[in-house]
Amino acid sequence: MRRVIICAICAICSFASASAQKFALVDMDYIFKNIPAYERANEQLSQVSKKWQAEVEALTTEAQTMYKNYQNEVVFLSQEQKKAKQDAIMEKEKQAAELKRKYFGPEGELFKKRTALMTPIQDEVYNAVKDIADLRGYQLVLDRASDAGIIFGSPKIDISNEVLSKLGYAN
Repeated sequence: MRRVIICAICAICSFASASAQKFALVDMDYIFKNIPAYERANEQLSQVSKKWQAEVEALTTEAQTMYKNYQNEVVFLSQEQKKAKQDAIMEKEKQAAELKRKYFGPEGELFKKRTALMTPIQDEVYNAVKDIADLRGYQLVLDRASDAGIIFGSPKIDISNEVLSKLGYAN
């Protein structure tokens, strides 16, 4: 939503003085799909994510099994045994929740790994776009792949292939 508002403001401002400004479009999805390092990083993130998800699911399954066993045995247990089993189940559920937060939380391991792998590639693409914009005198470069509300963009102003060429990925 914020992107749409920002793009709308940019569009309104640009229409006021459009006669002297130059625009270009890029398709960031297209660019990233044509960069092998980005695809490898995505695959690596996917594999790590699956591995961590399996660890979390294993703990969750273990807690569920403990709970089912507890339900089957509850009539035969003393109050102390019930309390001990309940505590063990809650501890296992807590471990699963903590592991999930550690791996997948807002500042979790997956976020850190994604940042470490993707940021250098994204910075390289941004710098290539900026260099082309500076070279050609573009005041505004929009990403056609984002939800910016671009209904039509002429292929004449799409610089995606030029960005890929500048990065060394001829297409």
